[in-house]
Formats: sequence, C-alpha cells, structure tokens
Amino acid sequence: MPNETLLKNKKLKSAIQKKGNRNHPLSPAAKRFNKFVSKTRYKVERVFGSIKRWFRSSGARYIGLDKTHKQHVMESIAYNLYRAPNIILKGF
Repeated sequence: MPNETLLKNKKLKSAIQKKGNRNHPLSPAAKRFNKFVSKTRYKVERVFGSIKRWFRSSGARYIGLDKTHKQHVMESIAYNLYRAPNIILKGF
C-alpha cells in the first residue's frame, strides 16, 4: 500500500485500518488492530459526521483556501455551540 510505505519512510506509525477481500478475510491480528484504531478514529469521525449531518456540510461552498478555511472554522464554532449545553449539563 503506497500510503503505508510513505508513512514508513517518514518513520511514522500507520493507523490505517486493514481491509479484507473476498476469499481473503482479515486475520485475527488485523481485526484486533482495527478495533484498537477504531477507538480513536470514532471520536474524530463523529465530529465530521455530525457537522455534515447537522449543517449539511458536504464540501467546500467557496472557492479559495481562505474562504474555505473560514467556512470550516465557522462550522467548528457552530458545532461547539450546538454541543455546549449538553456538555455543561453533564459537567465535563
């Protein structure tokens, strides 16, 4: 896999989940690895999924990095404001 090779060349650990194919299921070690990686990945992906679902943000609405960056910052602020009451009530 080219991505894992690139990470290895840069002396970084790969956290890319493994994928089984037809007639080549995942090994038990690969399943354990995927479960370990998914515990962190879930927390990150949940944020992006929520932004996409709540604010219908499926991609960049503007042309240019500056405007697109501002769009993402505003979505992040809106996400945090949307979640703030529940976070405060739970006492985190």
